[in-house]
Amino acid sequence: MAARDDGLGMCPGLLPTHFSMSEAKKKGAKKFVISGRVQGVGYRFFAEEWAEQLGLAGYVKNLWDGTVEVYAIGDADTLEQFKLRLAEGPRMARVTGVSETEAVVDKRYLRFMIEGGW
Repeated sequence: MAARDDGLGMCPGLLPTHFSMSEAKKKGAKKFVISGRVQGVGYRFFAEEWAEQLGLAGYVKNLWDGTVEVYAIGDADTLEQFKLRLAEGPRMARVTGVSETEAVVDKRYLRFMIEGGW
């Protein structure tokens, strides 16, 4: 027996045909630059651990000017939670600022990683 279509793109017991699960939590990307005493204190490992716990993709890396750059892909709520964690930092860090900019989703990032060797 074929499923009945009610004319609204619905079949009993199924999601509307125009709805996809990815639309439920649309992914976006943000770039954060963290300033303060954030290098040499385990900040990149801290960011990586939280990103993995929150299910984010992207990277964290030290910048030449003493700041740390974080690029993260996820839904808006999760990115906001991550920003709060970034503002706290690990115990030995002293975060004095977190700047935030919108970024383009780079689909090459499937997981979160530490970039750069220093």
